[in-house]
Amino acid sequence: MKYKNIISATFIERPNRFIAYVEINGKKEICHVKNTGRCKELLIPGAKIYVQKSDNPQRKTKYDLIAVYKDKTLVNIDSQAPNKVVGEWLPHFFDNITLIKPESGYKSSRFDFYLEADGKKIFAEVKGVTLEKDGIAMFPDAPTERGVKHLDELCRCVKDGFEAWVFFVIQMKGIKSFCPNRTTHPEFADALIRAQENGVNVCCVDCVVKKDELTIDSFINYRL
Repeated sequence: MKYKNIISATFIERPNRFIAYVEINGKKEICHVKNTGRCKELLIPGAKIYVQKSDNPQRKTKYDLIAVYKDKTLVNIDSQAPNKVVGEWLPHFFDNITLIKPESGYKSSRFDFYLEADGKKIFAEVKGVTLEKDGIAMFPDAPTERGVKHLDELCRCVKDGFEAWVFFVIQMKGIKSFCPNRTTHPEFADALIRAQENGVNVCCVDCVVKKDELTIDSFINYRL
């Protein structure tokens, strides 16, 4: 996926989950943060960032925070991006796709994708990963009851005869492996193990990140 109207900026502070103050061409601006996670290890004062300028003159904030440098590694933190890049990538992962339906409901659940491929009916959830420590990518960076619910619902889909997948999209390069962040949310780590034991497929991929582009690149090993 590609972005337009990307501008270099400097991060100043994040007073709440939704906005940040940034410096653009020497001027302090308000910027929308497209990620409700903590991102504390990324969004530090003075960090070099990239923002997207909106075409909508009615918006309260003119900019969206897209990516940030962590040392020399550029990390995409747009929480909407993983679904978009997975949508572009699914035809390269599954053979003979006849249907891709984003945001598809099943019973009382809603999943990121419903697919039909090779005669199989498939539900898939996508999780964007921005947390990294010593080359290990981890999810989540904050407790997510919603994430636990998604995994348990995928288990029910398997029992009902569907194929089920959870894709962890690591929004950076330079990753050695992935694991659930048990320290931050042990219930999610347990739910992921439970899901795999009940037939839910787990897939982890990293991404090539550019200031105006995000592309799924390589499969990453994981340990649960």
